[in-house]
Amino acid sequence: MPNTARPDPLARHAKAVARRRVAFVLLVITPGLWSANYIVARAAVGVIEPHLLAFMRWLFALGLMLPFAWRSLLDHRDAWRREWRRMLVLGALGMWICGAFVYIGANTTSATNIGLLYALAPVMIAAGSAVFFDERMTPIQIAGVATAMAGMLFVLAKGSPANLAQVRFTVGDGWIVAAVVSWTIYSLLLRRWPSALEPFPRLAVITAAGLIVLAPFTLIEAGFAGLPDFGSPKVWVLTLVAAALPGFGAYQAYSYMQRELGPARTGLVLYLGPLWAAGVAWWLLGEAPRWYHFAGAALILPGIYLATRSAKLAAARVVADGDATT
Repeated sequence: MPNTARPDPLARHAKAVARRRVAFVLLVITPGLWSANYIVARAAVGVIEPHLLAFMRWLFALGLMLPFAWRSLLDHRDAWRREWRRMLVLGALGMWICGAFVYIGANTTSATNIGLLYALAPVMIAAGSAVFFDERMTPIQIAGVATAMAGMLFVLAKGSPANLAQVRFTVGDGWIVAAVVSWTIYSLLLRRWPSALEPFPRLAVITAAGLIVLAPFTLIEAGFAGLPDFGSPKVWVLTLVAAALPGFGAYQAYSYMQRELGPARTGLVLYLGPLWAAGVAWWLLGEAPRWYHFAGAALILPGIYLATRSAKLAAARVVADGDATT
């Protein structure tokens, strides 16, 4: 006789709790992977053109994904082929605009401006999640988002609000604004458009679609700006770092967290960026963190905890739901 036993609710609960724990660990690690992209963006100026850097980044990232994703892609090929239009849209948003546009903007804007503009993304994602998914935050969670945002701004201002008043915006900031809006839409559509694929192979298809969108713009750019010196190690180091860390690592982690935590809470990873940047500067450049980094951390970390705490409670309720159905 076929096995008709229902899944053990305790086992379901254990798996749900394990997935959530992984997601919360990634919530802390992912900003570190993304921080590499800001370094690459600034270091690439005058070395490799923005669209070519984005194209090579995602080409190498796809090469890293395929060995792990190809089996699932073959097993579900009919399903994801039906999703190709959506994959193209996501590829354009996540790999073209959020890739090349950031590199273009980095030519004429500062890291502080980029951080300030990206501070808007979690708020925009939270607002969109409330509208489209009824993912409404409690007053405590809203307070957590506000506290984390205040901490990020405090770090960017180096402890003095007067520094923010002195910020001057440039043409490059327009490119960053476009990337921030695109990232918001990308994050919401990842949730709104369900897929037959798990997050890992789905991102491989989105990356391939992004390369298709990037290709003509890369060719046009090369026609006007020419090609870089491919004999220079710097070109390949920048490309490989961008592919492995903010490409392969950060995007995969973001897709996983979105599934487990939802867009609004996952978007909070951006607020940890300045803390990671300070840590990287300390490690690579010997620049010790300043007092405002610690003060910002004292706001950001509790803020993220408050904003994400309901996700932990939801995981705890899984076992109760399972017991109710037995």
